[in-house]
Amino acid sequence: MTSQQAITPALVEAFAPTGTLRAAINVGNPILANRPATGGDPVGVSIDLASEFARRLGLPVELVVFEKAAASVEAVRGEQADIGFFAIDPARGEGLRFTAAYVLIEGSYLVPESSALTENAQVDCPGQRISVGSGSAYDLFLTRELHQAEIVRLQGAPAALAALRNGEVEVAAGIRQVLEGETLRAPGVRVLPGRFMVIQQAMGTPSSRGADAQALLAAFVQEMKASGFVAEAMKRHHIQGASVAP
Repeated sequence: MTSQQAITPALVEAFAPTGTLRAAINVGNPILANRPATGGDPVGVSIDLASEFARRLGLPVELVVFEKAAASVEAVRGEQADIGFFAIDPARGEGLRFTAAYVLIEGSYLVPESSALTENAQVDCPGQRISVGSGSAYDLFLTRELHQAEIVRLQGAPAALAALRNGEVEVAAGIRQVLEGETLRAPGVRVLPGRFMVIQQAMGTPSSRGADAQALLAAFVQEMKASGFVAEAMKRHHIQGASVAP
């Protein structure tokens, strides 16, 4: 996406048939989007990318805000939004087309301070219950990868963390930055060293928008990484625990 001339009226209409670029925003992932404490529209890296893409299309942008990744995915798949920001996962492929990743995020485990667990490899064993946000990238990954532990799916990261605090599970899985924040919020829990997965965050659009639209979005993401736009947005929003994807 090297020039404004490459964006034809047909591509603009393909991306935004309503005349407004509707961007699905998941505020459940604080690395990408947050609701300001003072109120108002969400802010974050994904909002910056959506706004810049809309600007290049010559369109206004509408933020369609969700609390969970799964709801954001379904909105784009169902064409209630034109673009979205999701973790790449095979389970999400139907009806969507993803760009390459623009941000890499670590998925980690949280355990009580008293837990005997000291490393990630010890988690997948009989008797271990792991709470996850239902439909999250780490839920989808652990569903495929864990063979002995029980996955307890709950409505979002706060519920998954509360389950650990309440003794309903032995482990909570989540975005490392969120888990580290939980250790600072109140004593009694710790994050296991390292990570169990790398979450590849990408942009996506409905498959029905066509190959040219998919190629345009993919080129946009590549340019945003190469130009430093993504790195600058992460710095501006004080994002830690993530890196720009190569």
